Formats: sequence, structure tokens, C-alpha cells
Amino acid sequence: QVRLVESGGGLVQPGGSLRLSCAVSGSLFSIYAMGWYRQAPGKERELVAHIGRTGAYTNYAESVKDRFTISRDNAKNTVYLQMNSLKPEDTAVYYCNRYPSAYGDWGQGTQVTVSS
Repeated sequence: QVRLVESGGGLVQPGGSLRLSCAVSGSLFSIYAMGWYRQAPGKERELVAHIGRTGAYTNYAESVKDRFTISRDNAKNTVYLQMNSLKPEDTAVYYCNRYPSAYGDWGQGTQVTVSS
């Protein structure tokens, strides 16, 4: 059974940066594309960015393009999300999961709050 553990969230002022990490258990990490998703209060979960198996391909939601960078380290079974120029509207719980077919069990997520 795959386990997803997100970390790195916190409270940051507008314009600040955070780096999220997601550790994925299991030996099949390197054969799947992965994504970062977020869910703001009262809203549905949305895809923020995804990355191909080797990391050569990445894609971003328009709302985060040029501010967020997704990356992965297959040797460490970890996917990252570098978030720069954060805005209050980026406030949400952030999750990682397989893309496009998410694993059924999501991790606990990591809270990102952007506020002055």
C-alpha cells in the first residue's frame, strides 16, 4: 500500500516562498507521473502541477505558472513543490498524489497560509 506524506507548509507573508516535500513509500514511484494538488476552504481539490516519470516534463495551472516549480528525486521517492511569490489566494491544504490516476488513499496534506 502506498503512503503519501506531505510536509513543508506553514504561514508566510505575501511575496514569500515555501518548499513542499512529499515522501512516497513503495518501489514503483519512478514509473508514475506525480502531481501536486490543493484544496482551499469551501472549494474543490484542484491540480496545481504535475511532473513526468523522469522529471523532464512538467505542467502547471495558469494560476501558478512562473511562480511554482515542481521537481522530483526518484532516488529518494520524493516530489517537491517550490512556491515563490506567494499570494493570499494560494492559501490551501496541499497534497501530492499520482497523476492522472490518483491513489485512493490521500495523505494528510500540508497547510499553506499566505497572510500578512
